[in-house]
Amino acid sequence: MSVKRLMRIIPGLFVTISVILGLTVSKWWFAFTLFVGLNLFQSGFTNFCPLEIFLKKMGIPEE
Repeated sequence: MSVKRLMRIIPGLFVTISVILGLTVSKWWFAFTLFVGLNLFQSGFTNFCPLEIFLKKMGIPEE
């Protein structure tokens, strides 16, 4: 598994889980969904993503 692939899998998983929790547990879980979406949006412009840095430090290969 590469960083590039995990950069799609992990946010997708976070959004899916937070939407399910928002619908079943508390509406406040949608704030987490918003956070993930805004982070993806800003990383598209700035090319800075904390998750990417974390994955690289864990030794996950880039490609």
